[in-house]
Amino acid sequence: MEVLIIGLGSISAKHIIALRSLYENVKIYALRSGSGNDVEGITNIYNLDDLNIKPMFVIISNPTHLHLESIRSVIKLNVPIFIEKPPAHVLNGVNEIIEEIKKNNITTYVACNMRFHPCIKFLKNYFENNTCRINEVNIYCGSYLPDWRPGRDYKEIYSANKDMGGGVHLDLFHEMDYACWLFGFPASYNGFISNKSSLGIDAADYANYLLQYAGFNTSIVLNYYRKTPKRLMEILFDTETWVIDLLNNAIISETGSEVFQSPGFEIINTYVEQMEYFVDCVTNNKVPMNSFQNAIETLQVSLKNG
Repeated sequence: MEVLIIGLGSISAKHIIALRSLYENVKIYALRSGSGNDVEGITNIYNLDDLNIKPMFVIISNPTHLHLESIRSVIKLNVPIFIEKPPAHVLNGVNEIIEEIKKNNITTYVACNMRFHPCIKFLKNYFENNTCRINEVNIYCGSYLPDWRPGRDYKEIYSANKDMGGGVHLDLFHEMDYACWLFGFPASYNGFISNKSSLGIDAADYANYLLQYAGFNTSIVLNYYRKTPKRLMEILFDTETWVIDLLNNAIISETGSEVFQSPGFEIINTYVEQMEYFVDCVTNNKVPMNSFQNAIETLQVSLKNG
């Protein structure tokens, strides 16, 4: 198996771990800009024309503002494309890319690994197999951006810089993705995005959304400045309330009873399971969930501001 990666940052490292844990014979090539340290066992190339093999697929995991350019450049390889979330940071130009993908019959998948979190998988299965009345859903994800990459000035990483595709509404795209995956695309929606915190960055550090469904509303609140991380979903059924703690891998009823728990789970497991899922789709000619076009529809909600 031969794979091409564009972008060798912290996220790509997780995809590389997943690949190597699943496939001993994987050979990885990296398209480099000329800067950055070499990675052991990875073959560097500096121009797509220098790639002398046809990879099984391409992984795009560079900064968000480079995603569209990278997708355009690899369409000519005519191989499946695995794109780290979010699919893009703007909507300008995406329709042309969607048409190119369709014209060339390219398989695409936008990597939202939280779909493979055991609590989210449990909920997906539960809603598909049970009739339940939901009255309200509240989703919250807050963490402290300066702690994300120890040893680096947080103001210099792409997450903190609007022009590089940074912003909490893009970095924490997972919450919007799993909301739309679990409950469907909202009938209407609105959002508010700002950067008023003490972090002093030009990218959005706060986002607040309201998704309206036929029978209930869903709120999503995201931030970069919470010192103690918190990642919860609260589902108010007509009979009880569930609290889904995604950091502690548990679903607890308001009565205190345990609905679901996954002891021993680690977040890297989601990357491994996701990669195995994608490779199975490619190998067996299956259409993956969350294509580029699907993810762009979700991105439209994330980019809604006022």
